[in-house]
Amino acid sequence: MVICLRQRHEREKDPVMFSMPIPTQRYFAVINAGSSSYKFSLFAEMDDARLERHTFGEIEGVGRDDPFFLARDSDRRIVSQHSWGTRMTSQALLEFLVDWIEVHLSPNRLNAVGHRVVHGGPDFVEPVLLTPDTLERLRRLTPLTPLHHPRVLGVMDVLTARYPDLCQIACFDTSFHQTNPYLSRLYGLPGHLTEKGLVRYGFHGLSYEYVIGELQQIDPVAARGRTIIAHLGSGASLCGLIDGKSIASTMGFSTLDGLVMGTRTGALDPGVILYLLRYENMSVEELETMLYKESGLLGVSGISADMRDLLTTGNPASRTALDLFVYRVIRETGSLMAAIGGVDNLVFTAGIGERSPEIRAAICKGLDWLGIRIDEDANQHGHLSIHAPDSKIPVWIIPTFEELMIARHGARLSAAFEAAKRAQATEPPPAETIAGEQ
Repeated sequence: MVICLRQRHEREKDPVMFSMPIPTQRYFAVINAGSSSYKFSLFAEMDDARLERHTFGEIEGVGRDDPFFLARDSDRRIVSQHSWGTRMTSQALLEFLVDWIEVHLSPNRLNAVGHRVVHGGPDFVEPVLLTPDTLERLRRLTPLTPLHHPRVLGVMDVLTARYPDLCQIACFDTSFHQTNPYLSRLYGLPGHLTEKGLVRYGFHGLSYEYVIGELQQIDPVAARGRTIIAHLGSGASLCGLIDGKSIASTMGFSTLDGLVMGTRTGALDPGVILYLLRYENMSVEELETMLYKESGLLGVSGISADMRDLLTTGNPASRTALDLFVYRVIRETGSLMAAIGGVDNLVFTAGIGERSPEIRAAICKGLDWLGIRIDEDANQHGHLSIHAPDSKIPVWIIPTFEELMIARHGARLSAAFEAAKRAQATEPPPAETIAGEQ
């Protein structure tokens, strides 16, 4: 899948002409199956092999009575929209999306589809081409992410049934953390459970991979040092890196661990779980719903999971939620510093990290003992670098682009896939077949 280039890769082509498909280009799609939406991006491979986003959008309201489709071009202009006005099956909505992509790209064709898969388990340590064997192995990972896996597998199954020859790629949020030292991955559990894969995995890997790659372009020397990246969005985590490689992160076996998030608890004493099961008579399903959907900023504030709402209400409970969020980031930053031996760079990314100067300022104030000083104007306007001249540690804002990483992996693997198909097509038949024909 081809990926988009952000502001520093602005197009020189006329935007109207660019919105029209250009024959002979390779096109790629990235599909992210959410709990109630199918988000997609279409990318075109340019003559210089850059990947540039062509179109993006989503079908919102999957599983509801009023699903809605919206697509925009690279200038965010609406190019298509559709409303059903009635509940539709997820398969029907997905088939609509695929049909729309086919028509939109005509006379070109889709070369590959890339999927974001949250959990790769112990086996998937890099992006892979989907095969019947790969799909079966992915199904066995469903217990690791029971909320996400069935959705993404459903998309893969529909595409496989309809386009059996289409190249599909799975990219894993856990793969980037395979460089974590063995000890950092262990829990204090009996060995037989560790052997079954109950270890720390870490997540948001596609985001971290993209962001550190950008830092390597911006300041190669800095990127070789000790970097802490704060991926702060509705899902939030921190990652400590040395020379661009993940050493430790705040998420563990699941996406529940670590920082307080929009609706997720973050780190929680397992004793709380036992108490809720034993004395509050909560079922596993109720507990799962509470931990994933009713906790975090929403649970603490009682108002909203959206940081923007909490920053404007002035409600004491909202203030507590904000303070807890900031405190956990500061505390976990110290933990990662211990794991990587200090810090040379601090990078903010994702929705809150990129767009909330108040939260960035509060976190940096809590880390001022490190000698971090920020330029208030640069922070307020979201500049690339927001550290003051006298700051001992550079502080950056680097927008993440997970679709870009998926697209890059997709372009690379699909090229290898197509080359293998061409080689197979040109192989001579076996000698015995030729003899038999004579």
